[in-house]
Amino acid sequence: MGWYPIFLKEILQFKRKLLRLGYIFSAMMAPIIYLVTFGLGLGKTVTLAEGTDYLTFLLPGLVAMSSMNNSYSWVASALNLSRLYFKTFQVYIQSPINPFSIMIGEVLAGVVKGLFASLLIIAVGFVVPSEFSITPIFIIVLLLNCFMFASLGVITGMITKSHEDTATYSNFFIMPMAFFSGTFFSIERIPIIFKPLIYIMPLTHTNIVIRKSNLDLEGVVSLAVLVFYCITFFIIGSRLIKNYKE
Repeated sequence: MGWYPIFLKEILQFKRKLLRLGYIFSAMMAPIIYLVTFGLGLGKTVTLAEGTDYLTFLLPGLVAMSSMNNSYSWVASALNLSRLYFKTFQVYIQSPINPFSIMIGEVLAGVVKGLFASLLIIAVGFVVPSEFSITPIFIIVLLLNCFMFASLGVITGMITKSHEDTATYSNFFIMPMAFFSGTFFSIERIPIIFKPLIYIMPLTHTNIVIRKSNLDLEGVVSLAVLVFYCITFFIIGSRLIKNYKE
């Protein structure tokens, strides 16, 4: 249970932010803007090749994007600040807590934060006129997505040399995934020359599976890719914590 104090500390800090009404609005602002601009703007006036209206297509993508942004940014920024400025991360390293437990505590806290942001979008999804629904596959993929990007957040938080570097990594990796991984339009519309790059992006596979009610071959492959990324990011993050020397 060495991970629990790490997890509890992050959750208590998160709880304080939840008491500020501005935080809830800020967590919802970007997805709501996208929803109003694209979803309600096009809404049911556009029917995709898959046979669904655009709003129904968009909502799962917004949930995936929101869970990515919040799971990743919360962990990356908090870890970067605690390591470089507040020096509280060094207390973890000097305490009798093994690196694996530190990793688990940080990642699980990131998962909770990502799920909270996702629930806000899901609640909106049930209010607007759409055929949006939640399936067991949806829940599993959402949890994997939060876990994966929280683990990636640990990696970023450990390798950045300043707080500005965190924004740089986000601009180069997180932002492109938000727009080109199938959140707002089907990846089938992307020119074939760019598809190998698109399929490397983890969020692409989240967007593929999260919209499926039943797993077909494509869904199984994408789900396996997500599990691979989860394990890989978690191992890399654990090793970075274990080898920390600052």
